[in-house]
Amino acid sequence: MGEENKTMSSKYNPREIEKDRYRFWVDGKFFEATDDERKEPFTIVIPPPNVTGRLHLGHAWDTTMQDTIARMKRMQGYDVLWLPGMDHAGIATQAKVEARLKEQGKNRHDMGREKFLDVSWDWKEEYADFIRSQWEKLGLGLDYSRERFTLDEGLSDAVREVFVSLYEKGLIYRGEYIINWDPDTQTALSDIEVIYHEVQGKFYHMRYPIKDSDKTIEIATTRPETMLGDTAVAVHPDDERYQHLIGKTVVLPIVGREIEIVADSYVDMEMGSGAVKITPAHDPNDFEIGNRHNLERVLVMNENGSMNNNAGSYQGLDRFECRKQIVNDLQNQGILFEIEDHVHQVGHSERSGAVVEPYLSTQWFVNMEPLADAAIDLQNGDGKVHFVPDRFEQTYLHWMENIRDWCISRQLWWGHRIPAWYHKETGELYVGKEPPVDLENWEQDEDVLDTWFSSALWPFSTMGWPDENVEDFKRYFPTDVLVTGYDIIFFWVARMIFQSKQFTGKRPFKDVLIHGLIRDAEGRKMSKSLGNGVDPMDVIDQYGADSLRYFLLTGSTPGQDLRFHWEKVEATWNFANKVWNASRFSLMNMENFTYQDIDLSREKSLADKWILTRLNETIEQVTRNTNKYEFGEAGRHLYNFIWDDLCDWYIEMAKLPLYGDDEEQRQTTRSVLAYVLDQTMRMLHPYMPFITEEIWQQLPHQGESITVAQWPQAKPAFHDEKASNEMKRLVSIIKSVRNIRAEVDTPMSKQIRLLIKAESEDIAAELENNRSYLERFCNPSELIIAIDVEAPEKAMSAVVTGAELFLPLEGLIDFDQEMERLKKELDKWTKEVERVQKKLANEGFVNKAPQHVVEEERQKEKDYLEKQAKVKARLDELKA
Repeated sequence: MGEENKTMSSKYNPREIEKDRYRFWVDGKFFEATDDERKEPFTIVIPPPNVTGRLHLGHAWDTTMQDTIARMKRMQGYDVLWLPGMDHAGIATQAKVEARLKEQGKNRHDMGREKFLDVSWDWKEEYADFIRSQWEKLGLGLDYSRERFTLDEGLSDAVREVFVSLYEKGLIYRGEYIINWDPDTQTALSDIEVIYHEVQGKFYHMRYPIKDSDKTIEIATTRPETMLGDTAVAVHPDDERYQHLIGKTVVLPIVGREIEIVADSYVDMEMGSGAVKITPAHDPNDFEIGNRHNLERVLVMNENGSMNNNAGSYQGLDRFECRKQIVNDLQNQGILFEIEDHVHQVGHSERSGAVVEPYLSTQWFVNMEPLADAAIDLQNGDGKVHFVPDRFEQTYLHWMENIRDWCISRQLWWGHRIPAWYHKETGELYVGKEPPVDLENWEQDEDVLDTWFSSALWPFSTMGWPDENVEDFKRYFPTDVLVTGYDIIFFWVARMIFQSKQFTGKRPFKDVLIHGLIRDAEGRKMSKSLGNGVDPMDVIDQYGADSLRYFLLTGSTPGQDLRFHWEKVEATWNFANKVWNASRFSLMNMENFTYQDIDLSREKSLADKWILTRLNETIEQVTRNTNKYEFGEAGRHLYNFIWDDLCDWYIEMAKLPLYGDDEEQRQTTRSVLAYVLDQTMRMLHPYMPFITEEIWQQLPHQGESITVAQWPQAKPAFHDEKASNEMKRLVSIIKSVRNIRAEVDTPMSKQIRLLIKAESEDIAAELENNRSYLERFCNPSELIIAIDVEAPEKAMSAVVTGAELFLPLEGLIDFDQEMERLKKELDKWTKEVERVQKKLANEGFVNKAPQHVVEEERQKEKDYLEKQAKVKARLDELKA
């Protein structure tokens, strides 16, 4: 039999069967890439989770899809490398470490950079262990011998190589620009780290006095505190209202500084008064206007969001407190004459939630246009990246075509330190992969690189690049598929594509499978504030990893969001339990039956031929759909085959020979059952790895583990269309008899007369050959099969393909009792119809009750009327 040769437990207990299985797989090195040149390589790199905490349900979904692909490809004979790793996650991790230090009464500035980094590495090790333990519970088939971390020495080499190369090509530059600034974490943010929320704000309308005149010019702003940094007022050059003012100056209120009125075509003449204040140090559009007119840049805030010495008497105030005070002062001076409610989009830091401040700062940038153009060109050739679903390619291209330069420097300590040094005396800048030789005369740039800078290199830096002679890089890059959510197409997918094209000349992956977000049962995004998050480990503790995996895989189509329902996870547990019980029954009937005993050349029953045909069809459907990443469709075919065909029909039919006296038939049935279960467990394995390994180890099999067993292939010799059609007819007859029994409340234990009128002699002969099944599953006191059957006067009937069934009523029911029962039932439904119709006739109810309540009542009315009509029809039949 199998590895342990033990009796299966009478109850499916996922905790018990999942307990030690992962260690068996890892110790057996079944997940490690083999470097076998005879096999075609297949590569996936894991989207590296951040070492900021434990994995969430989204990670479980994402990695389960990858594991399913990897397990299937491994069984299909590929040399699979699924490379694990984690991301240092600069801002997020530093924030977590600082929060922990704060609880201990410490801060990083007192500790110094070196000690703080030591503490951060301790954090990384602690959370890396958590993440690995969660990967284990999920059953992820990762090659731990190749695990990487974005701050590994090798990956750091790749980061320096890329930075220096881009710098030398003029694609990385340092400059003073308006960037997104997070005052809480006190670091720059890239555009896509800013989340916009609709906020109820104000428009503040002011009149700036024109110098040497009693005239004013009207402007409006949502951020009056920035007026302290105004260096101009701009109007459109074609605006006739202001032609005479261009070149004149206004006196900036409160500050008293004279600022010029300039003409710039950026100004929208139709918007407000047609005049705008220009604050080059605090607004990206104003920054550009300032460049065009050579305006001074006056920064009025500190990095923590408080006002600086350029803010005069407001120095030291928080920016929002300053806003309140300056509004009050401007009103008192008669400068601010109207405050208008205004709903607008305000940027917030993705990490800290702080309102982002457009802020003048010297930062490092990547010149994106040449890199983006090359990545767009890549999509026009054979070596393109295939997006699944393909609609996401347009999302990607739209962003690439409208890309802005990427701010890559971050004011943090945890991360890749920028490889740039400044001479202590001359201020000369040196950029290089190695520090200057006279290091004592230089100071390294304090900043680190944006986390996404190193993540963008992940598919090739993890393979040993920049050394292109490393065997892993030559064999496993480019990778085959990336699985990720649509929310990081811009953050990560796009950046991997343009960096890979720039540095390897190739796409980083052939396919990118995009999935949605996991939401709660009501469709809301899971969040701490709503308290609706679900820990995947809690789900596993309750229902097992296999149940969670199967739910995640089959609950959505590619690109769509997934709603989490506990009851659906419970339903997948019921499915696993069905698999367990069916396998246990089968194994109980295979005592001392070995792999060598399997003989499929024997004479087979109709049920044997049919189940082998259905197995063939299921193999083709599951293989095709899994290859297309249509896990939901593949899962549906698997579920239907296992639950309906195998468990409800074949195993029930197999009991006839298994419990019969014909040893030849018994051995044939055992062979078919062993083969079908073996092939089914292999198909199900990528979806439910734990239960399938446990069952497969106890089946007659060859090989150490199902993880490396061959993927099933349809066998033309087993395809029997005739048997399939015959079985469909038999199943239709049995189902029709069961339905009629249910309709007239006659249990299966009570024998009934069954007359079958066949359309032809061939069909009559076919049904006669399978009389044993009809007798077993219909329980007839008398079974007549003929082409000349006379329909009884009072009988229930049903039509199936090629035959008509009759069940005489006198054998089914007691007429008087049935009439009495039906009259009572009719009375019940009549009263329900009257009640609901009275409710719906009440205009007060219909107009005032919530729409969904009214709709529920309408559905009840429809349901009750249908039931009333059915009972009436049955009564009429009996009276006839």
